[in-house]
Amino acid sequence: QLQLVESGGGSAQPGGSLRLPCTNSGFSLVFFAIGWFRQAPGKEGEGVPCISSGGDNTNYEDSVKGRFTISRDNAKNTVYLQMNNLKPEDTAVYYCATVSPPFPTSVQAPCNMRMPIYWGQGTQVTVSS
Repeated sequence: QLQLVESGGGSAQPGGSLRLPCTNSGFSLVFFAIGWFRQAPGKEGEGVPCISSGGDNTNYEDSVKGRFTISRDNAKNTVYLQMNNLKPEDTAVYYCATVSPPFPTSVQAPCNMRMPIYWGQGTQVTVSS
């Protein structure tokens, strides 16, 4: 079972920044598109951004456009979620997940946020003053 590992969560003030890495120690993520999801208490889970396997294509939800940036360093087997200008409504547990089947590296695996397969355990982000 492939399990991803998120880190970097914590507390921030409104307007602050956090960066969340997502990695996996036993399996290469280079074959997969990766998405970030978040779950706030009492709210439905929400897909945030995703990135194709080669990093050429990204998609963002309107709620985070212009504030969050997803990127990846395949040499480090890590996908990053850079979160700037944080708002209290960004408070949630953030999860990364594979959102494609494995593709050969010659092809960009596209995002399919309706198809998360392998997940991480989540990392808490709290934004408050």
